[in-house]
Amino acid sequence: MNDSDYTLTSPLRDAEVTGGPVLALTVLWHPDPARIGEQYLDGSGDGVIELGRFMPMFSRPGKDRLPLGYGGISRQPLRIARTPDGGVAITPPDSRMIVELDGEEVGGAQQLGAERVAEGAVLGLGRAVLLCLHWATSLPRNNPVKGLLGVGSAAIMMREQVRAAAQTNMPVLLLGETGSGKEVAARAIHAMGPRAAAPLVAVNMATLNESLAAVELFGAAKGAYTGAQTVRVGLFGEADGATLFLDEIGNTPAVVQPMLLRVLESGDYRPVGAAGDRHSSARLIAATDQDLYGGAFNHALLRRLESYVIPMTPLRERREDIGVLILHFLAEGGAAADEFPFALVSDCACYDWPGNVRQLAQVVRRALLSVRMGEVPLLTALTRSVAAPQGSAARLAASAAAQGDDFAAEAGAYRGGQGRAGQGVASNGGVSPAGNGAAPPADAKRGRRAMPDHEEVLAAMDGNGWRILSAAQSLGISRPTMYKLLDEHPQIRRPERIAEEELRSALAACDGAVDRCAAQLKTPAEALRRYLGALGIS
Repeated sequence: MNDSDYTLTSPLRDAEVTGGPVLALTVLWHPDPARIGEQYLDGSGDGVIELGRFMPMFSRPGKDRLPLGYGGISRQPLRIARTPDGGVAITPPDSRMIVELDGEEVGGAQQLGAERVAEGAVLGLGRAVLLCLHWATSLPRNNPVKGLLGVGSAAIMMREQVRAAAQTNMPVLLLGETGSGKEVAARAIHAMGPRAAAPLVAVNMATLNESLAAVELFGAAKGAYTGAQTVRVGLFGEADGATLFLDEIGNTPAVVQPMLLRVLESGDYRPVGAAGDRHSSARLIAATDQDLYGGAFNHALLRRLESYVIPMTPLRERREDIGVLILHFLAEGGAAADEFPFALVSDCACYDWPGNVRQLAQVVRRALLSVRMGEVPLLTALTRSVAAPQGSAARLAASAAAQGDDFAAEAGAYRGGQGRAGQGVASNGGVSPAGNGAAPPADAKRGRRAMPDHEEVLAAMDGNGWRILSAAQSLGISRPTMYKLLDEHPQIRRPERIAEEELRSALAACDGAVDRCAAQLKTPAEALRRYLGALGIS
């Protein structure tokens, strides 16, 4: 019997929607808060959605189907149609209704690639209703798990995995970025399992120094070390018959990793200085935001920990859940939905949330305090001090090739003024009473990382295949900041600003290789690929 015989990894990840992912619309915001989280899945078969005041019909499990109904939405439908290349074409109606895409007002037809839909495209209708256009791989269902909120396919599958894990005694490994809900999932697994009546013993492994880690985990006999005047039980002893949650498992000191392997294999361990072994029946749940597979972490221990692996989806990959989460955090603060400005909701829906759900919760709470003080909260100011979590950097860079970057479509949304997160930085640490983008005080600027110069930006793009997200991560800056630097760079151009003759000539010189062509033209690769497609140049 080998390690794979013990492994049950992500057993519920398969799509439940026959024929592959389908287009879905989720209500992110609505003047009637009860409508937030309702969904429409396109099951028509023709790949066309007519979106207006009275069509299509949105619902949630167990509830009646209703149209959006709001009077500010045009009766003339906005048309959403799947294209032969797997993307989506959006055609606004011939009406006075303001239509926004990812925070930017649009007047004509828009073409979105499949990756853009996968990231969640935010549609604003009449500056009152927000919808997320995304792919759905599972049917909506009511499978609540305390603390794990969301209506999209990723949230549904995370809850299903937590439910399944709760019914076993297998070790569980929770993998996910900082703030993605690993501890919430661990507590839910314990609370829904047969050991719910016993305590959940938790420890952050990053807080254990190498010299005392073994004592903390396994206990010690009296006199085992200086100051050990009594017997110390240790965490495995405390969790006997209960659940032991080892957070930040990737920071486990190397000296105790073999000891953890032994107790996982047999339940036996030896307290420091003890003459004999003890046994613990603790059920183990571990969590990390690190890549355990590529580092120095004990691989035999990893194989035991990964008996059941649950990946925690980052918030940027389940954008359809943002409205439900905002509503929940407002309710926690005793606030009504109408206290939260629509423009701020729109910015929140379009932001990538490097700190995930935890960061969103903090921003909502801070914004609510500002609103109640009569001020106008600005997302840029509310998020400016939050850096991307270190553990997610490698995953973000690695996923750039799969997800792509959309410089042409998104750069403007991050520039000052309107758009995704492009509000002015407030002078009072989070708000600007006039909303006029006043500069932060000197104290706020002190200690901030110096912005890369033009040479560094160009080198980062060259070294990362002209992919925006990978280059931003290599420079240690956010994607919105990277967009701004690209837009200001004297040598880097947006594809639509390059003459078609030059595009054709460069592509021919590169034998049709778009990545090499992007480097030659000094323009982001994914934006160039999409622009060439729009021009019909292959």
